[in-house]
Amino acid sequence: MKGFFGHPVGLSTLFFTEMWERFSYYGGRSMLVLYMGAAVTAANPGFGLSDLEATSIYAIYVSLVYMTNLPGGWIADKFIGARNAVFYGGCIIAAGNFMLAAPLGKAGFFAGLTLIALGTGLLKPNVSTMVGSLYAPGDVKRDSAFSIFYMGINLGAFLAPIIAGTLVGERINWRLGFLVVAIGMILGLIQYKLGAKHLGNAGLHIKSADETLRRSQRKSLLTGLLILIGTVALMFGIHYSGLYQLSVLSIANIVGVLFIIVPILYFGSLFAKGGFTPEEKKKVIAILVFYLAAAVFWAAFEQAGSTFTLFANRYTNNSIFGFDFGTTAWQSVNALLIIALSPVFAWLWIKMKNSKKELSTPMKFVVGLLMAGVGFLILVPAASLIDANGGKVGPQWLFMVYLAHTIGELFLSPVGLSAMTKLAPERIVGQMMGIWFLGAATGNYIGGRVGGYIEAFPLQNLFLAVCLACFFFAIVMFFLVPWMKRLMGEVK
Repeated sequence: MKGFFGHPVGLSTLFFTEMWERFSYYGGRSMLVLYMGAAVTAANPGFGLSDLEATSIYAIYVSLVYMTNLPGGWIADKFIGARNAVFYGGCIIAAGNFMLAAPLGKAGFFAGLTLIALGTGLLKPNVSTMVGSLYAPGDVKRDSAFSIFYMGINLGAFLAPIIAGTLVGERINWRLGFLVVAIGMILGLIQYKLGAKHLGNAGLHIKSADETLRRSQRKSLLTGLLILIGTVALMFGIHYSGLYQLSVLSIANIVGVLFIIVPILYFGSLFAKGGFTPEEKKKVIAILVFYLAAAVFWAAFEQAGSTFTLFANRYTNNSIFGFDFGTTAWQSVNALLIIALSPVFAWLWIKMKNSKKELSTPMKFVVGLLMAGVGFLILVPAASLIDANGGKVGPQWLFMVYLAHTIGELFLSPVGLSAMTKLAPERIVGQMMGIWFLGAATGNYIGGRVGGYIEAFPLQNLFLAVCLACFFFAIVMFFLVPWMKRLMGEVK
């Protein structure tokens, strides 16, 4: 094998590693809310949790999956290297999925989710870093490589909900569905090890070679771990002492408070330390605005695994021409649309640039937020039909929602990621990328929690509220565009 679509063979190793990791994540995610809410029966047992409990657990899990990217990248950079981080992360993910598949009760289930979140933090940011390491600085093939790599992400995200979720989890047994995604991760690890010879030096370099500095960093890592363990132990101590009874909802509320406090403290300390030039300060302020806008977008978009899953399961006729495709298959739609529409948008951006009608990054965020709102606006008349007549609506409603949200994603997500790298002062690029992931984590958390209220409020009121929130922030962002362009300076 001489190459992979004209690229180094090592790209194929990383392509399939990420494909199988995303297969694992999206396959498991597609089943979580349904599994936790399923009745405790002998045929296909679940946990019988309420919507509010199931979506709260889901919210904590999917937000942690993104939050762990921050320490995961740092650990790889300073201690074990990206090559080892990807392998260890994959092993931890596989172990977590095997725990979900085993009849270990709620304690084993929660431990499995924790392992998956930790493993993803090690694997996901570092496999992307290794893709870039395959190419010399300035290599024109680098952007093309990431496009191919991104297709691997979406291929895994497309196949997993259908195979693990619909064909196995829904129709046979939920735990067997988790077993399927665990096996998928194992396959990814096997091909990763077999293909390691094609990776050259990618992922082997550890940034802090100075032993004194490394000792200091190890001490910081150990201190952080001890604080984390101590905090968890304290929470359980308070719970079992009877001073305060912890519940899923109270823990979820604590996580929500942290998502408010952490960014405030982080940006506050960043500006308090000083050291920024006036131009750098402006760009950091622009990053803060993009972070807030991204959090709002992902809060709407990431309801795919909570609100939309429950809507598909209870209120949608999941069949076409008499073929019943199940609930979890809906979570393959976004990936399929990304694969179909990415070439269209690549052509559109070039066309607009050549005609000098290219939208600025802030304006693309406006469009992304508008499309998130449009998705929920589409569901308002569908909800009205359900509230008025009962029964279920056709699949065209949810499909139009996914189409609107995918278009919004293509406007906002790639350009947002690119803007972080261009706007961030060089000495804190890694931290600013972490802030982008924190925005995704915050959005995932909010999106997960909203799904818990699908039965507490009339459907049309719930969807209209989310729609209006997205439109409000889109309008705010629109009026901020001129100011944002001044803050960004030469960055477009």
